[in-house]
Amino acid sequence: MSAAFSGSLAIVDTDDGQMIACQSCERPLVATGQPWKPNAAVKELPMHGAGGGAYESADHVVLRQFYCPGCGALLDTETAMSDDPFLNDVINV
Repeated sequence: MSAAFSGSLAIVDTDDGQMIACQSCERPLVATGQPWKPNAAVKELPMHGAGGGAYESADHVVLRQFYCPGCGALLDTETAMSDDPFLNDVINV
């Protein structure tokens, strides 16, 4: 059984318990209650100049895109300083 949690993530029942999974392909990423982003595929793009004048001096700001490692569906995005840790989302059931 699976239940949509957001537009991109679902909670699925597995033999190992409830897991956070990609909604598109139901590939499990991590157990509920744990950060899921470290288990996703990540692409970082520089924001320098991307948003016009507001980002002209943003040499250390990146756009992080988190993808399902199974099907490649985009799961989430965030902007951050390049050295910052992920803004971890934890889903508790």
